[in-house]
Amino acid sequence: MKFSYDFAEINGKAPMIEFLDSLSIKERAKIFACIEKLLELKNNGMQPKENLSKHLGDGIFELRVGFENRISRSFYFYEADKQIIFTHGFVKKEQKTPKSEIEKAKSIRKLWRGGR
Repeated sequence: MKFSYDFAEINGKAPMIEFLDSLSIKERAKIFACIEKLLELKNNGMQPKENLSKHLGDGIFELRVGFENRISRSFYFYEADKQIIFTHGFVKKEQKTPKSEIEKAKSIRKLWRGGR
């Protein structure tokens, strides 16, 4: 079985899709290209380098995507059957990923798992 991905949906809303909708078409395409790169690496048994994906703790990871003049982070976690679930994303304004964004990813994961 190969890795696949999906977007967490909470109360009829998918925060990751809302984030993607807020971006330009070019930025959105770059995020999807990075998601595909992540899947390709995982499906070939390779660990992504930290410039693409980083474990933040407690099973939460961030997909790191740089645009021309800004940087985005998209959060995800792993589920059974090699499924990667994206929770949400944001455009970074500071060097370090805010703890509030990591907590938001954990909260979405908890709600998503509870709603299944």
